Amino acid sequence: MLANTPALRAEYRNVWVVAEVSGGKVQKVTWELLGAARRLADARSCELWCVALGDGVSKETAAIHGYGADVALIVDDSRLARFDDEAEAAALVRLIGKYRPEILVCAATTRGRALIPRVAVTSNSGLTADCTGLAIDPESGDLLQTRPAFGGNIMATIRSANHRPQMATVRPRVMNALDFDPARKGQSISEGLLEGESGAFKTVLEVFHDEENPVNLSDARFIVAGGRGVKGAEGFKLLRKLADAVGGAVGASRAAVDSGWVPYNHQVGQTGQTVQATVYVACGISGQIQHLVGMQSCDYIVAIDKNPDTPMMRLADAAVVGDLYEIIPAMLAELART
Repeated sequence: MLANTPALRAEYRNVWVVAEVSGGKVQKVTWELLGAARRLADARSCELWCVALGDGVSKETAAIHGYGADVALIVDDSRLARFDDEAEAAALVRLIGKYRPEILVCAATTRGRALIPRVAVTSNSGLTADCTGLAIDPESGDLLQTRPAFGGNIMATIRSANHRPQMATVRPRVMNALDFDPARKGQSISEGLLEGESGAFKTVLEVFHDEENPVNLSDARFIVAGGRGVKGAEGFKLLRKLADAVGGAVGASRAAVDSGWVPYNHQVGQTGQTVQATVYVACGISGQIQHLVGMQSCDYIVAIDKNPDTPMMRLADAAVVGDLYEIIPAMLAELART
């Protein structure tokens, strides 16, 4: 919505987080977004709202407040039992017009990527996708939205000075949630889904879940990832042995996925998953920026490579120069003795 004068911009206030909801339950990425949005709201001296749409989401109100929201705006409707981007977008646009938030952020998940572009276009607002950083410009008060650009070769900071709300989707696992406080309280507002806001153009007949080779990198505490230096699919069997020995998961660079050595659901990076593992072991991964943006927030990074001068080796907390086919078997032997 055009707001190109100070008077018009002043009509918009507060920071909104659109909750990631699945099966009526708010997902972990929402708490990450609330942690980041809490800092934005404090910088703007305004309230933090969390908007939750779904069937049964009313029961999540206490958790929403406990993770930092001042206001829980709840749209609890059985017609939202399955994700319907058309219905949720229509409801959000109506609520934006009613409550006029200054900033709106959502997770850059499959759901968020389907939903928020509809909202941005319909409300005539700007949108920055796949952000890895959010901040407030101390002079203008505008939202500064940082994301990889030009294939990940640079980091661009984008602002939307003349439109409100300022909208961004944020990659999961790049922000930190606040500690949950069960004593934290807030206001709750209940809104409904209006007639005509659901079932406009399509009906979901059936939902299929692909359970083959499930990979949960986002919650893995220990990840062993391979890149071009693994040299083939056989090498990933060795990485799997190390991951299994420590109860971890196997990740991969885009080069390994594009080579057909491992399925796409293992990919970490700008066009894959973003992870925040406790330990990330990068094996034969040079560390292009497209990969680094997906794993640089891990607590402890170990890099194994013959080349000591790669970006990954420079980023790592522990850089091991050598042949991974000698180093990983030695690690497995040591783990077997413990």
